[in-house]
Amino acid sequence: MRILWRPFGFSRRLLKVESCRITESESLIPLAWASLIQKLSSTPGIFLLDQRKRFSTMPEIETNQRDSELFSPPSDVRGMTELDRTAFKKTITIPVLKVRKEIVNKLMRSLKRAALQRPGIKRVIEDPEDEESRLIMLDPYKMFTDDSFEKGELSILKQLNVNPQIYKYNLELTYENFKSEEILKAVLPEGQDVTSGFSRVGHIAHLNLRDHQLPYKHLIGQVMIDKNPGITSAVNKINNIDNTYRNFQMEVLSGEENMMTKVRENNYTYEFDFSKVYWNPRLSTEHSRITELLKPGDVLFDVFAGVGPFAIPVAKKNCTVFANDLNPESHKWLLHNCKLNKVDQKVKVFNLDGKDFLQGPVREELMQQLGPLSKERKHSVHIVMNLPAKATEFLSAFKSLLDGQPCGSELLPTVHCYSFSKDANPAKDVQQRAGTVLGISLEACSSVHLVRNVAPNKEMLCITFRIPAAILYKNQTLNGDHHEDPPIKRQRTDKDF
Repeated sequence: MRILWRPFGFSRRLLKVESCRITESESLIPLAWASLIQKLSSTPGIFLLDQRKRFSTMPEIETNQRDSELFSPPSDVRGMTELDRTAFKKTITIPVLKVRKEIVNKLMRSLKRAALQRPGIKRVIEDPEDEESRLIMLDPYKMFTDDSFEKGELSILKQLNVNPQIYKYNLELTYENFKSEEILKAVLPEGQDVTSGFSRVGHIAHLNLRDHQLPYKHLIGQVMIDKNPGITSAVNKINNIDNTYRNFQMEVLSGEENMMTKVRENNYTYEFDFSKVYWNPRLSTEHSRITELLKPGDVLFDVFAGVGPFAIPVAKKNCTVFANDLNPESHKWLLHNCKLNKVDQKVKVFNLDGKDFLQGPVREELMQQLGPLSKERKHSVHIVMNLPAKATEFLSAFKSLLDGQPCGSELLPTVHCYSFSKDANPAKDVQQRAGTVLGISLEACSSVHLVRNVAPNKEMLCITFRIPAAILYKNQTLNGDHHEDPPIKRQRTDKDF
């Protein structure tokens, strides 16, 4: 079977021609429609409607099928598990316009609509038959004959003395010309999900493959490296995050095994061993959101600080930061990154369990911050608890944490506690679970921010509230007198960060 352009008219469908052979002695030949008409007139299934206007055929190829076939890899790569780049060679026929080389730049500005728009393929190539000419690649879905040019384009061609005759050119596509998603769609079993996205952590592409993709995991990893400049290693998560140290086991699918990496996020630099600490580039917007809530002079307690994505930007705002992480590796890189970003004098770093951190250094600092002189204090106190799988459990540490006379409600610490939810009403679910741990209702005095969609029917959220004095101080009773801030309007951020 040969696929030919419809030689006349304005329809953008292709002809499916059975048992019709057209001789091609050269890679660049005129579209000799008169000869073609003569050959097609005797071809079964094709009939001539109007020799000057158009041909038609029954049946015709649907547009989406045609689009996917022309620039897709060869069908025989289906099922490949070891990457063979040479198997992706394919020759397609592209319409071209022959022009003098000295007018190419001027002409291209006027042919933006008609020119081929395909990443990785040059739109202007040398004419193999005339060194003084160039060939401009045209869009095969728009350009069929010289009638396909718009009036303004024809006017420019006439001004520049360019013959609007369209030629066809046999273009060889190789592995380098296909996008990663096109390669994987061609290789994986038809109809199954294709993984072309990943989390980038420095030079590392972090994938989370599904079961049906595992037989192709090494090929997928190599394609990610090939198609993404700067990526030299591809890894796959092979178990859930360990809730103690917040890291997970990973398998190197392709490339180097070096997990020491450097990343830039919101103009700050972080270095760490990705195989031993927690880092999620999709939380960049959330890190900025919390940072923007604090003002110079405020105090931040970061209970599960990781390598510093909350602590370091906040410290740069001239805030006082107390940052903690139980993972010794995270603690090590937190110290390193504080020095790297020149905030080591503003961040006090701890290596404790979250509960011990709250009941030790946090309690001691709060006793000073909220003591008798607190009325003169003008700064705010924030506590960030970013351990979504378990953070709400640590809220119990705030119960009767402080001694003495309660401070004014406007001086009480603000908590930002993260959690996952699979509930149909995730905001209400998080409010109820956090409230249950504290022994109060938070529905009227808290806000819930949707951070991101983690998986189908699984959301990551942040609940924000001021800790009531009746909870925070010993020998206090709950009543309706304490003042709480009105709930902040719930906002939704982009799900792709």
